[in-house]
Amino acid sequence: MTGSLPTLTLVIGGARSGKSAYAERLLTGSNRPRRYIATAEAWDDEMRERISRHRNDRGPRWTTVEAPLDLATALATATPDEAVLVDCATLWLTNHLLADHDLDAETAKLLTALAACPAPVVVVSNETGWGIVPDNALARRFRDAQGRLNQTLAARADRVVTVIAGLPMTLKGALP
Repeated sequence: MTGSLPTLTLVIGGARSGKSAYAERLLTGSNRPRRYIATAEAWDDEMRERISRHRNDRGPRWTTVEAPLDLATALATATPDEAVLVDCATLWLTNHLLADHDLDAETAKLLTALAACPAPVVVVSNETGWGIVPDNALARRFRDAQGRLNQTLAARADRVVTVIAGLPMTLKGALP
């Protein structure tokens, strides 16, 4: 998959849908130096293993920046010749929610940083709205906040792609 990247691409899908692999292929196909901004935090052994496996799978041609909370600073360090992958908006939102931060203020900072980023950015996010209504207030707050964040990112994005069963489908813009 080769092609140029628009200023902002949103890749959205369910858990294990293939969205991250697709997003990585977009960056690899751009023939630009690749910057991976990771939002996951290793809270347990399983997550540490998962993070390690993903880093090894990407290989040495990626610059990895750990930014579980401060995406604005991580995006500001990108250079115009790079392509940036943020994986993922869902974990970033979760981190802020669990830290009891102002989600509207954090989202505003993220949107400002995305607009100012000198490199094209691909953001990966989970579609969480197709499941059942959660049975507790925190889970409902998360689901609602994730839905609002996804809508906001999609409105700002030049290209939006959903991935289901490893198959990308264009919702906005064109596939490369």
